Parts: sequence; structure tokens; C-alpha cells
Amino acid sequence: MQFRQQALAKLQSPEELDLPVRFARPQGWLVLSVTLIALAAASMWAVTGSVASTVSAPAVLTHGEGSYLLQSPVAGQVTAILAKEGQRLPANAPVLKVRTSEGDTVVRTVAAGRISALAATIGQIIQTGANVAAVEKVAHADDPLYATVYVPAENASTIPDDAAVDLTVQTVPTQQYGVLRGHVKSVDRAAQSAQQISAFLGDSQLGEQFTKKGRPVAVLVRLDTSSTTKSGYKWSSADGPPYTLTSMTMATASIRLADERPVDWLLP
Repeated sequence: MQFRQQALAKLQSPEELDLPVRFARPQGWLVLSVTLIALAAASMWAVTGSVASTVSAPAVLTHGEGSYLLQSPVAGQVTAILAKEGQRLPANAPVLKVRTSEGDTVVRTVAAGRISALAATIGQIIQTGANVAAVEKVAHADDPLYATVYVPAENASTIPDDAAVDLTVQTVPTQQYGVLRGHVKSVDRAAQSAQQISAFLGDSQLGEQFTKKGRPVAVLVRLDTSSTTKSGYKWSSADGPPYTLTSMTMATASIRLADERPVDWLLP
């Protein structure tokens, strides 16, 4: 009863009736205002802003038409090597000689190109269809280099036309000379098998390597040229490396994908 009387006394006290009601402290209003401004800014950025993303994939510096594996049309013993690695040959040029039970047969190039690798040696016994050389399809020394990038199939459709590409070249110290610049020239429509990649690059090991995680899509990258660098191509550094680039050099490509609006992530 004592507590009840005290409560009634408070209600009847006239000096309590004219006090203003305090809904929030000034600090609370400040926090609320800052929160509302931050939410408005975030909403505006989600609608009007954009986020850049990239996809990284292995690449090989090649000439535009790639390479092919030269195979022996006969079985027998290799008696002579008629070409050298690095040599450019016209179509139907002799590469090696094979002795069979019916006489000697000369294995010749199918198309003009540069001998990038010889897989046969004198005295070796080979079977019909054996790979004896890799021939890069390049007719002239000044033919431009491209980068062939093997992108995971799920990312291929998101690559825009003429997308910017940065290439970390295996033979070039990145910290000293930076990355090689380029732009997407074309994107294949279909994923490639290990056999297709091997046939294009003239290297069966690369075909197996690039398909370990699934069949990729080939993206052809045009290298940006420069008249002020030794390599003849544009780098993130001013001069780039003090030497030329060679085909069949490995690299890692970073391709810039189409910008996305953050609000798109919330939409189905």
C-alpha cells in the first residue's frame, strides 16, 4: 500500500505535468541522420554505379593461324633430318627421310611455316601417323603475334567485344617491365577439346594441361603495338623488355569483363 500511495502522489504533483517529453537525445538524431544518408548513398550507387571484374586464364603467344603437328605417312626408320628447328619452310618442303621396306620416303610440310619443334631423331623407328615435327603457320618473320587465351566456358559469354587484356608473360619480369597490353579480337563459340588445342598449338601436353578443369573456350587477343619499344608491343611500363617476344611463350591473361550494376546482383 505504501508504494501505491507514492505512485498516486507523483501523478497528482502539478510540477511534473508541464515537463516536455524527450523522444531522443541529440546524439541519437545525429546517428539516425547519418544512417539515412548512408542508405540513400548506397541505394544511389547500387542503381547508377558499376563494378569492374576480370577473369584470369592461361595464354600462349602464337601467330594467328596457330601450328600443326606434322605426321609421318609411313612406318620405318628415320635416316636423315632435312630441316632445323626455327627454320621457315614453304609448303611441301622436305623435313626428314624415312626408310621403309619399299624404299625411302621424304616427309614434307603440309603448309608453309616455321619448324618450332622436331620430335624425330636419326635412327629412330617410327610408326605411321607418328608426330615428327610441330610447324607454326607463319610465312614471314614480321608476322604479328597474338595471344590465344583458354577461358573457362562459363566465363566466355561475359567477355565484351574489344575487351582490355593484361598479359603476364612468363619470360618477362613483371616487377621490372610490367604487363603486355592487348584487346580481345574474337571469342570462339564452342569449347575445345584437348585434341583441338594440341592440333592448333602443335603441342599435345598443352592440350592436356588446358583441359584439366574442363573444356575451355579459345579467345584470340590482338596485342597492342608500339613503335617505341624493343618488342614492338605496348607494355604497362614505358619501354617494356629490351628484347623481342617469341611465339609459343606461355603467359597468364587477365581479361576485363563487362561492368555490372550492384542492383543487378539483387535481381533474379
